[in-house]
Amino acid sequence: MASSKTKIFKTIDEQITILRHKGLTIDDPEKTKNILLRENYFFISGYRHLFTSQKDKFLEGTTFEELYATFIFDRKLRNIFFKNILIVENNIKSIISYQLSKKYGFRDKDYLNPQNFQEDKLASRQVKDVLNKVKRQVSVNGRQHTATMHYIDNYGYIPMWVLVKVLSFGIMSEFYGILRQDDQQNIASFYKLEAPILEKYLSIISNFRNVCAHEDILYDHRTQKIIPDSKYHEQLNIPKIDEVYKYGKNDLFGLVIMLKSLLSAEEFSEMMDEIRLEVEILDDIVSVIPLSKILQKIGFPDNWYELESLE
Repeated sequence: MASSKTKIFKTIDEQITILRHKGLTIDDPEKTKNILLRENYFFISGYRHLFTSQKDKFLEGTTFEELYATFIFDRKLRNIFFKNILIVENNIKSIISYQLSKKYGFRDKDYLNPQNFQEDKLASRQVKDVLNKVKRQVSVNGRQHTATMHYIDNYGYIPMWVLVKVLSFGIMSEFYGILRQDDQQNIASFYKLEAPILEKYLSIISNFRNVCAHEDILYDHRTQKIIPDSKYHEQLNIPKIDEVYKYGKNDLFGLVIMLKSLLSAEEFSEMMDEIRLEVEILDDIVSVIPLSKILQKIGFPDNWYELESLE
C-alpha cells in the first residue's frame, strides 16, 4: 500500500480544483490551464506562501494573476542577477589570470605550481584539493572549447586567460582562496576591498549563481554564509535584531550590496533600474498584500533603492 505521504499525479483540472479549494480566485480557467501546462504547477505553487495564512489557505481575494505575477517577477529577477553575476565572473577571471600570468608565467605548469600558493600546513591540503579540481575541470571541459583545444594541440599548454573559461565560478572562488595573501590583496584592491571580504563575496555569489542557473526560487533565498557588515548597512539605517542587521546579510539584498562593489557604476545603476521596474510591475498587479511584505520576503529594506547613490 502506498504511503499516505506519497505524491500522485494530478491533471491540470485537478490542480485548478486544489488551488480553488485553498481559496485562490481563478477567473479565467482556460488561461490558467495553459499557464500551468507551460510553467509547471509545482513551481508556481512554490510562491503561494507569500499569499497564504497559517492554515495554508490563500488570503481572501488572492487571484491566480497575483500568484503568477510573483512567479514571473522571480524569473525576471533571476535573469537580471544572473547576467550581472556573469559580468562579475568574467571580470574576476580576467583579473586573476592577468595577475598570476604576469607574476608566475603563462604556461599552466608555471602558474599552477603548488609553490605559488599558500604554503602553511593548514592550507596545503586545500591547495592540493583545489588544484586537482582545476585540473579535472580542464580535463573534462577543455576539449569542448575551441581555444583550449587550439593551445593544447599547437603549443602543448593552456595560458591562464584561456584556462579560466572552462572553470566554474565556484572553482574560481576556491582558487582565489588558496592564493598567497599578497596576490589575493592585489586582486581585491581592484575592487577597493580587503582580501578576506572578497573571498567571502565570491563564495556567496557562487551560491546565488547556482540558484539562478538552475532556475530555483530566488526571491526568498537565504545563504548559509553571511556577508560582513558594510558601510552601506549603516548608511541605509538598516534595523538590527540582536545586533545583527535585519536585511542585507544572507538575502537577496546582500547580493545587491556585494554587486555594488563588484560592478562598474554604470552596470550597477542599470541593474538597479531594472530591479525597480520589476518591483513596480509586480506592485501594480498584486493588491492583496502590501509591497512592503514582498520586499521583506526578498530582504530589501524600504529604502533599498537609495543604495545606488551611496558612495
